Amino acid sequence: MRLAEFLDLIGFSRQKMNLREKLLSTLGGFLGIFAIFVTSQWLLDPAISVMIVPSMGASAVLLFAAPHAPFSQPWNVIGGHAISAVIGVACWQWIPDHAVAASASVGLAIGAMYFARCIHPPGGATALAAVIGSEKLHQLGYAYEYAPILLNAVTILLVAIAFNWMFEWRRYPVHLHLKQAVAEPVVQGYEPINHEDFVYALSHIDTFVDISEEDLLKIYKLATRRHVDPAAKV
Repeated sequence: MRLAEFLDLIGFSRQKMNLREKLLSTLGGFLGIFAIFVTSQWLLDPAISVMIVPSMGASAVLLFAAPHAPFSQPWNVIGGHAISAVIGVACWQWIPDHAVAASASVGLAIGAMYFARCIHPPGGATALAAVIGSEKLHQLGYAYEYAPILLNAVTILLVAIAFNWMFEWRRYPVHLHLKQAVAEPVVQGYEPINHEDFVYALSHIDTFVDISEEDLLKIYKLATRRHVDPAAKV
């Protein structure tokens, strides 16, 4: 097996990212988690705030490394964590077997996020923490939903909006970025594709695609332009 085939097999990305993006994502992640620590230790019991950091750390990766991904949008962040928190507490209170409760919390959270159209991978950790967390966390009951979960989710979301706003190409939520995008002419020789075409195509794929229709359209435009624009060739 050739090296290129092996890299494709294991899913190793060969997409090049410039140093600026790597540094901005790093800085944004730091600021997001730091803000959570500050607000949580100011308003909540520090022991509880530390328990929530892992799931919010996963959210930070999405919000600052992939701010335009569908999983990273505001409804996904807030809805994903909120729904998962309620399910996690319910599983802890109603399922006596610890292993079954932990497993059910994650499985049910995934299903609920699917139905609510707010899939956010860190939500699984939020649900799980409600089951395997400390006794102090269990004593919160359904208060776990808004303090600390929603408090932390809103905090990191506000940091993401403010931080990414400073860089025009990273404007967040993705809708703000798309509003300022300038329409590009369609390259001659290729059939035009619009938003509805991608919606139709994605509706016939029986799995969740972690990319928006707008990004797919942008990829299509860049790919077709490559054949007629010498400056666009790699």
